[in-house]
Amino acid sequence: MKKIKIITDSSCDLNKELVQKYNIEIVKLNVSFGEDTYADGDMDSDTFYNRMASSKELPKTSCPSPEKFVNVYDCEEEEILVLTLSSKLSATYSTAVLAKNMFEEDNTDKRIEVIDTANGSVGQGLLVIKAAQLADEGKNLDEIVETLENLKEKVTFYGSLETLENAIKGGRVNPLAGKLINALNFKVIIQVIDGIVKPVDKARGDSNSIKKVIENIYKNISSEKKYSLAIGHSNCKEKALKVKEIMSKEYDFKDITISSVGSVMGTYTSKGAILIGILETV
Repeated sequence: MKKIKIITDSSCDLNKELVQKYNIEIVKLNVSFGEDTYADGDMDSDTFYNRMASSKELPKTSCPSPEKFVNVYDCEEEEILVLTLSSKLSATYSTAVLAKNMFEEDNTDKRIEVIDTANGSVGQGLLVIKAAQLADEGKNLDEIVETLENLKEKVTFYGSLETLENAIKGGRVNPLAGKLINALNFKVIIQVIDGIVKPVDKARGDSNSIKKVIENIYKNISSEKKYSLAIGHSNCKEKALKVKEIMSKEYDFKDITISSVGSVMGTYTSKGAILIGILETV
């Protein structure tokens, strides 16, 4: 049985325990404040959000270079599966494909498959973990790719944001809809669907906005099925723990993970965001 290497980018926002458990290779995106560029995760959360709050301009994010992917493709495994941030949100997918083509020219013994997850953060992370679990179960690369291509349409991903200001500046949401919601001083409910971020609802106050997010998640749950739950937070762990407490009382999830939203995704969510994703276990 051929061993399969699982690679993803840092937008997946997986915690270190899961990355180590499944031996997942993370290719980091970049965040720049003016002339200062950092790899995603190199700056701790407090420092990042404080610097972003004091900065006149939104940090700029950029995808990894093809060379970064080529370097991780040069591994002992003969087969590699790469899962990237949505191609509608970043050029990371196209960069990973470019690097695959470059690498395979001189390494004909390698097989590399690249999947556009059409997700990010906790949604992307759920798919990465599923891929790693399938590989551990002995599924071959074709089986894993087929399963993931089907599952990526079934990820349910909602979030509660303190503001849409950063997402508007970064071009991640429609500016007219976003500015109207911001002007009314609402918390914002977003959904990742078809690979893009959409504001879908609004609420006043944290408790109401999180309640709405949870309600939207529950609408996509069948009592006859089992799900994995992933909760991401933008420097607000206590809020994430509260969400876990609420949701675990209402439904018996197969597993629940909590992770910190990294600098790349945090650039657009801003501090105080809660992101929730579920994926049916297969």
